[in-house]
Amino acid sequence: MTPTLVELEHVSLTYGRGDAAVHAIRDVSGRVGERDSLAIVGPSGSGKSSLLHLIAGLEKPTSGTVRWPAWGGTPRMDPTVVGVMFQAPSLVPSLDVLENVALPLTLGGVPDADAFGRATAALEALHLASLVHALPEDLSGGQAQRVNLARVLAARPALLLADEPTGQLDRRTADEVLDVIIGSVIERGIAIVVSTHDERVAARFAGRWTVRDGAVTAVGEAVSA
Repeated sequence: MTPTLVELEHVSLTYGRGDAAVHAIRDVSGRVGERDSLAIVGPSGSGKSSLLHLIAGLEKPTSGTVRWPAWGGTPRMDPTVVGVMFQAPSLVPSLDVLENVALPLTLGGVPDADAFGRATAALEALHLASLVHALPEDLSGGQAQRVNLARVLAARPALLLADEPTGQLDRRTADEVLDVIIGSVIERGIAIVVSTHDERVAARFAGRWTVRDGAVTAVGEAVSA
């Protein structure tokens, strides 16, 4: 068994109280190890995103415990520990591609020269060097999501969490972006957890958690790699 990066023990997450309470996650236990490849699968509203946010440390559980033994505490939005890709790339409109990729590093205190060097290297690795001075408004959906990936990879995290990363893309572009994501994490030895409602996406990952109404109803291997 690989060393554990994240461990969930009887974790639940509830929003609101009383009759208005929404039980987003119900008594989930599981682990993510180094270099793991995992899909969290379920329909819209099943709790996939909430579970991903708990793994990232973006949400605190209402009950149960989330541990990050590899880091000794909560990642606290440290991109050098856990990188997060949301469904929408969320690039800063006034910054060009290079500045967007370097931004999390500079905000984290990395010197500008190092931050921009790492950003440039990440963009070159994803064949985006020609877009370094482009603004987000000039990018296609696929290009924007690849820039989003470059921003995550530039921080060199041990774990990548991706929330429906192909959900807003057409099938061909989605397949291309997914190829880039999977190839990048394999090359760098990064663990990856992807939430998706798409069985074709889920089938690309080795492990699977199936979520229904906030509960993980099945833990097992994906249909195909």
